[in-house]
Amino acid sequence: MRGMFRTLLCCLAVLAVTPAGAAEKLRVVKAVAFAWTFTPLDVGIEMGLFAKHGLEVEASAAAGDAKLQQALTADSADIGIGSGPGMAFMAKGVPAKAVAVMYGVPKNMAVMVAYDSPIKTVDDLKGKKLGCTTVGSLTHWIGGRINQVKGWNTGGITMVPIGGMPPARAAMKTNQIDGYIGALESGYALEEQKEWRVITSATPFVEQFITHVFFAREELIQKRPEVVRAFLRGWMDTIAFMKANKDKTVEITSKVINVPPSVAARAYDEQIGTFSTDGTFDPKAVAALKASFIDMALLKETPADDVMFTTQFVPVK
Repeated sequence: MRGMFRTLLCCLAVLAVTPAGAAEKLRVVKAVAFAWTFTPLDVGIEMGLFAKHGLEVEASAAAGDAKLQQALTADSADIGIGSGPGMAFMAKGVPAKAVAVMYGVPKNMAVMVAYDSPIKTVDDLKGKKLGCTTVGSLTHWIGGRINQVKGWNTGGITMVPIGGMPPARAAMKTNQIDGYIGALESGYALEEQKEWRVITSATPFVEQFITHVFFAREELIQKRPEVVRAFLRGWMDTIAFMKANKDKTVEITSKVINVPPSVAARAYDEQIGTFSTDGTFDPKAVAALKASFIDMALLKETPADDVMFTTQFVPVK
């Protein structure tokens, strides 16, 4: 009898220290590490907003959209945070789909040149080489979009896939490129150091667009849809927190992307209002995105919606 009593006490002790349900581990990969728009992931992790929904998020970053899609294909990521143009990879066989819109028009992107460059305006970019992260990335598309809007069918901007900020800075110093298309806040930070200078944001050249989306592996969508929903709820909670807590957001995000708080505050003011609050795929923005696939020669034919994304996790317009 005493043995049974001791066994019962041991069982109760184990229950007292064991959580009711273990957190779901989720590997989330950003397309790049240096973009302010991707920092809500870090804010949500630090403030426990993903944990609140039963998730243990393992965060990392790739070196552009193409590398992100490789990670999804190789099962090195469950969720990817990448560009809208990255949805073209779904039509090429990447076993994933976009599950929600993260960010609308590209207010977060800009064209930057060396601080002492003779390039002063967009018109001065004609015939110049601009670096971008990878072929098929948002940054690659923006360069082509400037060519279109300016009517530069020939002799316009030449895009050079160069990768992230370290190789771009090196290429700029050695005059391999005349400028770079990247995160606006990176340009602001380098302006403060008098290394680079922002000459334009991307928004004058883009009216409707989906800048960033969340990708999920198809296996995750099919077998653990509740985990996808939990992640999206955690993200939306994070956006709500950021909107209500600018000072804390600036404190966290400035450290994540290694910029002065003044730069993070400027990024916050300009970009916080462009985050989607429901993840909806707007039909006009989707149409603009599909047109970009053809413009960049990523695809020869316009893909069907269900090839690129699923609406099972978001409201439908």
